[in-house]
Amino acid sequence: MSEEKKRFIQEFVPGKQVTLSHIIANPDPGMFEKLGIQEAGALGILTLTPSETVIIAGDLATKSANVCLGFLDRFTGSLVIVGNVSEVEMAMREINRFLSDVLNYTPSQITKS
Repeated sequence: MSEEKKRFIQEFVPGKQVTLSHIIANPDPGMFEKLGIQEAGALGILTLTPSETVIIAGDLATKSANVCLGFLDRFTGSLVIVGNVSEVEMAMREINRFLSDVLNYTPSQITKS
């Protein structure tokens, strides 16, 4: 008796959302080395969908606070911003506010460790 093979198609349809907003206030210096970025205080980590949103978020971050972009990947939606804790937090608040108020994204609570 032959078995009929079934084919499954999985489709990912992301919403417009900030899925993670986290600040690492005092990262271990080794973390900067592993990430391949210059040590500069706190790290702000965001993930966004759709992934191209990181381009907008990166622009907002650098215009709203004294931060640098540590990493931006338009294919995964990952953004790492670097600066002192208050500046990183200011940038992350502005990203969440703009995306929510102007582009109707679902924002994310900013968490810290």
